[in-house]
Amino acid sequence: MSQIGGRIRPRVMAETTFRDESTARLMDAEKFEELRPLLFSISYRLLGSVSEAEDAVQETWLRYAATDVEPRSLKAYLATVVSRISIDVLRSARVRREAYVGPWFPEPLPTDTLHTQPYAEPADSAELADSVSLAALLLLERLSPLERAVFVLREVFDYGIADVAEIVERSEPAVRQLASRARRHMQDGRPRFEVDRRKRVDLADRFFDALREGDLDRLQGLLAADVETLNDGGGKGGGQGGSFGPERAARILVATVPPLLASGAVLEPRELNGYPGAILRDAGGRIVGTWTLDIRDGRIRAIHSVTNPDKLAHLGPTGDLRAVVAERNRQRRAGRG
Repeated sequence: MSQIGGRIRPRVMAETTFRDESTARLMDAEKFEELRPLLFSISYRLLGSVSEAEDAVQETWLRYAATDVEPRSLKAYLATVVSRISIDVLRSARVRREAYVGPWFPEPLPTDTLHTQPYAEPADSAELADSVSLAALLLLERLSPLERAVFVLREVFDYGIADVAEIVERSEPAVRQLASRARRHMQDGRPRFEVDRRKRVDLADRFFDALREGDLDRLQGLLAADVETLNDGGGKGGGQGGSFGPERAARILVATVPPLLASGAVLEPRELNGYPGAILRDAGGRIVGTWTLDIRDGRIRAIHSVTNPDKLAHLGPTGDLRAVVAERNRQRRAGRG
């Protein structure tokens, strides 16, 4: 028997032999690195946070390195540890998110480079890519921590009922009920999407071109009648947005973004969480925000932005959006003078 988190664990972690520390440590590190992308993939889907998922993976390594037993299945052992750590983090994170200022979005994850570290996928699968989409992660937020864990492990990573039951420490009948409930919630809430990726990218390109040029009419023609522009600033950067309709949304965009670009900011097109979008950088190249576009039926239905610097640090050095806006205003005043 092996012990994790102070509890005795059966089955997956039970069949072990003691390791020779003098010969095994380097091999341990190499095997762990091979499994790191899988562990991150599980944890990010449970937490919606790149930084917290990376911390969970690191904690998994520390726990594994500290034990003196060799699991029969290292993959199963590590997946169990990272899942339990992530569930514990998620329970405490939900309390923090209830007090969060404004809309809460997952930390943006680049999905146009999933084949590279540290965000590589364990397999080239459309289902795996869709499971990190903004829509899927926001739907997962509606589930309880156990429902979320069961759904991710069972539906996304295809773990068997018995293995999921052991990981979440529930009976198999209970896991089946959790899986059924979670699946129903996810299916009921999942919106329709523009399935043609090329069409989505083309529309996004036209949107960002019109935005750079400040072309109000072109922007308005790309927005749906019920378009939303929502921002996750966490009270640290930018407003919260809202439902404005295409005309007002286009006017707000033209009034705010082109002047920022004129002051030296840059929009860098990227795919984030499966959506076409962009990273906004200040004149010094520091990241001050991200944008993702929810496209359906040939129109942009929602524009989601993240300007909370705490959620952008994993993408690179961050800047201060308020400083960028202040510089824009200074330049405007100087121009008038």
